[in-house]
Amino acid sequence: MSSKVVLITGTSSGIGLAAAVAAARAGWQTVATLRDTGRADALRKAAADAGVELDIRRLDVTDEASVAAAIEGVISDHGRLDAVINNAGAGHLGTLENETVADVRKVMEVNFFGVLHVSKAALPHLRASGGRLITVTSVGGVVGQPFNEAYCAAKFAVEGYMESLAPVAAKLGVTVSVVEPGAVATEFVSNIGVDPEAAIAAAGPYADAMRAYVDRTISQFLSGAQTPAEAADSVLEALTADRPAFRIQTSDWARGFTGIKLTDLDGSAVLGLTGGWVG
Repeated sequence: MSSKVVLITGTSSGIGLAAAVAAARAGWQTVATLRDTGRADALRKAAADAGVELDIRRLDVTDEASVAAAIEGVISDHGRLDAVINNAGAGHLGTLENETVADVRKVMEVNFFGVLHVSKAALPHLRASGGRLITVTSVGGVVGQPFNEAYCAAKFAVEGYMESLAPVAAKLGVTVSVVEPGAVATEFVSNIGVDPEAAIAAAGPYADAMRAYVDRTISQFLSGAQTPAEAADSVLEALTADRPAFRIQTSDWARGFTGIKLTDLDGSAVLGLTGGWVG
């Protein structure tokens, strides 16, 4: 009951899995949640290999009842909640003319409203503990990227929401941070949830531009991506530093990339860069 307790969403793989193991290694009682506990084998193996224990629970960020049950269960079993790491999310590949508004809403439900569901349920307990609310966003929450309109819109929304919430939460003792990874060596294709070749074939007049974007992005993931453990180091920084920054990038590349936007007053630098990604 005396150890600090952190709840992490989206821990079946990638950054979430690595962050759960890292937090447990650092001495936190770690509640590792995922939508489908049947997909927890890799998480259990990583914990066993690291010699740490995880409290693995179901939590679907798009289901308010699931979120409430998970948070209530943590409080009932552990007696406190000191930090939340919003990591669950899903990629997307598409462009407005070729998808429905309902498709965009689905992306927002997972990547934006899912964060709000968890954060809202956790905040009373984080206020009680003087805790931390940490959200893994993306460099795509700072720089809009071709064929990622819906995903970037969701991540922009998260960044704006948390930046606005941060000073309010701080007045009540809760520290808010966002962590911005660039390319991370998880599976790009599986993360976007669609077959890129099928998407290109169905892209009509956008096919050539999408082909250029996909080829460039897969090449970046293969050659320049961080490991999930490297990205999780920045998540652990937000969790454990005495005075963590609000915005934390996970690599020098991510710092340079987001820096282009933050000094680009008229937008020409960003559009000059990303325009080259589509041929």
